[in-house]
Amino acid sequence: MRVASCSAMDGCTSMTDASHREAPSAPTSDNRLKRSIQAFAQPRLTLIPADSTASRALVIVIAIMTFLATLTGGSAMLIYQASQNWNSAISREMTIQVKPQLGRDIEADVRKAADLARMPGFADVRIFSREESSRLLEPWLGAGLDLSELPVPRLIVLKIDPGGRPDLAALREQLSKQVPNAALDDHHIWLERLSTMSRALVVVAVIILLLVLLAMVLAVAFATRGAMAGSREIIDVLHFVGAPNRFIAAEFQRHFLKLGLRGGLIGGGFALVVFYLAGLLTAWWIASPEASQVEALFGRFALGALGYLTIIVLSAAIALLTAAMSRSVVLRRLRRMN
Repeated sequence: MRVASCSAMDGCTSMTDASHREAPSAPTSDNRLKRSIQAFAQPRLTLIPADSTASRALVIVIAIMTFLATLTGGSAMLIYQASQNWNSAISREMTIQVKPQLGRDIEADVRKAADLARMPGFADVRIFSREESSRLLEPWLGAGLDLSELPVPRLIVLKIDPGGRPDLAALREQLSKQVPNAALDDHHIWLERLSTMSRALVVVAVIILLLVLLAMVLAVAFATRGAMAGSREIIDVLHFVGAPNRFIAAEFQRHFLKLGLRGGLIGGGFALVVFYLAGLLTAWWIASPEASQVEALFGRFALGALGYLTIIVLSAAIALLTAAMSRSVVLRRLRRMN
């Protein structure tokens, strides 16, 4: 009986030991935090719904803002390039205008003024004929008009030698003495006006670009707050298990970065297509007088590789700005909740 009891007791003891060995240890708070974070890190378990009405609406808003921002930036680059072309083209040339005057032979005055302009510093002196001077007025007066009775001034185009510096004061003095009805125009007034106009347009374009970015940032901020309000219970659970604010903010940042990339790709792609088609249409339309005036003002709407690269970089920057703004809003709200 004693042996049996001992055997039974040994068996009981062994069973008790086995039960103690097989019993799982109580989960610690670190294990709970780790499993919670791993669960939210799974591809199918996200803090914010990947495809919702609010997300699609925000993608459309970002696409529109990106399109407007890149369109404004590209237009500013076109204006800047056109102003540089104006300055370089005008600064390389000067003109002498010989006005008709009673009692004077205008042809002799034109030849005399051209002879006086053939001085060191000028690479070429070219006299515009009467027909060429009349054709310059066709875009404003129309073609087929007889301008022989009108006092149309004759032009002499002076091309400046790139390495020379003509004595303009001496040329003006000689013209005033020998050809009093001739005037030298060095285009400095036009250069100042064009430079002022181009700088003003670039400043306006930059202001519009900043306003568009500000509107987009405000839209992202409101969308982030709405997403946080919709996921308030999940955020409370994550706070309960000890998830850090950086983890929650990273989830929002990842979500809004994807939305920003989608919207930036759509808006920037449309802007690239618009500028490319505008360049093609301008090249096809170049034979008309209206197109030649547009080309003289803005060029051929050809941004070039640098312009297209700028649009791509601006679209990517908008996506990064969307993610950064979302992270900033989430961290600020979480600090208030804590």
